[in-house]
Amino acid sequence: MLKRFAHKLARHVTRPLLAAAIAVAALAPAHALTENEQKALKDLNSYFNSVKTMHGDFIQFGPDGSQSDGKFYMARPGKVRFYYNKPSVLDIVADGKSVSVRDRKLNTQDIWPLGQTPLRFLLSDNIDLQKDTNVTNVLVEADLITVTIFDKTKFNSGTLTLIFDAKDYALKQWTVTDQQGYDTSVAVYNVVSNGPTNPDLFKIDYLANARQGKN
Repeated sequence: MLKRFAHKLARHVTRPLLAAAIAVAALAPAHALTENEQKALKDLNSYFNSVKTMHGDFIQFGPDGSQSDGKFYMARPGKVRFYYNKPSVLDIVADGKSVSVRDRKLNTQDIWPLGQTPLRFLLSDNIDLQKDTNVTNVLVEADLITVTIFDKTKFNSGTLTLIFDAKDYALKQWTVTDQQGYDTSVAVYNVVSNGPTNPDLFKIDYLANARQGKN
């Protein structure tokens, strides 16, 4: 299912970031985390759990050098929206239980279970990167903290790499390597945390799928 989701996204934008966030690849064995690395994870957990809403801009980099951009909105637990600017026609919404991928031009939609995607880590009500994920590597540098996670579901398994600011622990970028070894990344900027949000941003039109005879 997750592979189908990734392929669906890739037909709309060239190996988009969220496709990379869903279609993940194999990784090296984990190593024991040092005290400094464990402390970094605890600090990241504290930051994440203090942020209930977030919005800003994103730019997505495909493995072929292509770029897409747009706006994103997040409300934990479980809700996010990625609205891609033209020429992309993609609109991605998570409403707390499902993820919808909609083609605004063709007016088509595919729906996937949120719990079977790596988005569940970032959107959970209480985030614990060390307890709830399989962290295989933590790299603590002067300006950045990089966390590599092995994610396994009944449908797929692979890696998700998260990059944070070392000073304020804000999420800056995430990257996934697909099964062919290609990297796709997204960077977020102009981020506003704990600001007001509109619940209507996170609504999925399930009747649209009934009209399409899907899901």
